[in-house]
Amino acid sequence: MRAKQEYRNRPETEVMVLDVLVNRSENGMSVFELRAAVSVEIDSLEDALAALKDDNLIVVESPATSSRTVIKPADRVIPDEADLDSDTSLLEQLRERFPL
Repeated sequence: MRAKQEYRNRPETEVMVLDVLVNRSENGMSVFELRAAVSVEIDSLEDALAALKDDNLIVVESPATSSRTVIKPADRVIPDEADLDSDTSLLEQLRERFPL
């Protein structure tokens, strides 16, 4: 699953972070898990996380039952079921319009 379309016009690292977080929105991810999933340098990841946090697109939580800090996407970033149905690629749209 990918972040909503309106959040995809951001720098590449930020979009990658949002996409990974949307896929793990229930449990969230630690910074280490994010770094492994996104495969960017730690400085780039820190800059992306700071920008996303400033724009209120991610939530940082430290559950009382755990010593682990997790990062989750803001609810507004997670696509609805209707968004998933309409999120077809350009290639898929062309195939539907011009069947071969």
